[in-house]
Amino acid sequence: MLQFRLRLHFPVLACCLLLAACKKENPAPAPSDHLALGNPSGATADPAQPTNYLLAKPQYALSYHRDRGIANWVSWHLSTEWRGSAGRQDNFRADPELPTGWYQVQASSYTNSGFDRGHLCPSADRTNTEADNSATFLMTNMMPQAPRNNQQTWASLEDYSRSFLASGNEVYVIAGSYGRGGTGTNGYATTLDQGRVTVPARCWKVVVILPVGTNDAARVSSSTRVIAIDTPNDNGLSTSWGTYRTTVDAIEAATGLDLLSAVPAAVQQVIEARVDTGPTS
Repeated sequence: MLQFRLRLHFPVLACCLLLAACKKENPAPAPSDHLALGNPSGATADPAQPTNYLLAKPQYALSYHRDRGIANWVSWHLSTEWRGSAGRQDNFRADPELPTGWYQVQASSYTNSGFDRGHLCPSADRTNTEADNSATFLMTNMMPQAPRNNQQTWASLEDYSRSFLASGNEVYVIAGSYGRGGTGTNGYATTLDQGRVTVPARCWKVVVILPVGTNDAARVSSSTRVIAIDTPNDNGLSTSWGTYRTTVDAIEAATGLDLLSAVPAAVQQVIEARVDTGPTS
């Protein structure tokens, strides 16, 4: 009987080993990757902290500001594993993961405002599955953004950031906004949706490019390319994102955030003080 039972289970065991091997070859990206370079505001999933509430999703992590109706920042890891053939879902919607009783910004909250529902983590960075792409259309991942900024200036930097994947790199991106009051196609505004959504004055982004590897924060060096931009949320801005290059230090001074905090301090001191001068396309 023992010999019979071993024969019966050997094919099952072989199948399990084969499945395990397949999974190991194509691992699912880990949500913790999105905060590998640090949690810029020390956000936690504590409803008692409504201006710095952590939402750690499989596709990105963010700090949400309930009273502004937008994120303080969104952080995500970009690698070839996140890219695929899934189409753009365009299913803008409220985020059901916000605490009970909080106002949920709706897909219609920006309607006729003159501002785009501007993605922080872009749709095109999450095309591995339809579910991944759909997650980028949650309104907690949006900010009221001047259309020229969203569709041209930021879109150009988004395309450029993805271009590094083809040459054996992975990318970390942190993006957010600050201030109050921007200019869209209908002119200047400070809030939308009856005051529930703040229109930011500035939109910023930090892009860190690394060769593919492990233990990423420790591998950031003083020679690592870091792109930081800070743009006006104004429909008359330049479409060239390179015009708005700045330092990480300057963004930190404007926002009160501690970006790249998981990177060794000596390295931070160098890369956060440097303005990128590399190519823009």
